[in-house]
Amino acid sequence: MKLNELRPAEGSVTSSYRKGRGPGSGNGKTAGKGHKGQNARSGGGVRPGFEGGQIPLYRKLPKRGFNNKFATNYAIVNVDTLEHKFNDGDVVDLAVLLEKKIIRKPYAGLKVLAGGELTKKLTVRAAIFSAAAKEKITAAGGQAEEV
Repeated sequence: MKLNELRPAEGSVTSSYRKGRGPGSGNGKTAGKGHKGQNARSGGGVRPGFEGGQIPLYRKLPKRGFNNKFATNYAIVNVDTLEHKFNDGDVVDLAVLLEKKIIRKPYAGLKVLAGGELTKKLTVRAAIFSAAAKEKITAAGGQAEEV
């Protein structure tokens, strides 16, 4: 193979397409916009969600919910997940959970909830524990450390 024989993969390169540059281009005169009307004008067209003056769907649907900007969000893990993903005597904290991709974002810290059962002795370091989760961890012989 020589440098002058190199070619891009088939279909990966397309020639540039210049609208409204004469009849020879195959897209001259109205440049694919048809004759007159709202969509032929500069800046023409309607905004997304516009339904021709009819009340649009986003106005027909009721408003729902509320987002509290002062709320503290935690990365949540159930005791059941710790049971399946870790071995006896392991230390579980935010960094380890991120590394194992059990949680995706650290948020403001780790919160451990009591979903499922725990039989392994684990040292769990988290920002918050639910009362039942703390109980399950200590009952299994592990430690629940608040960081």
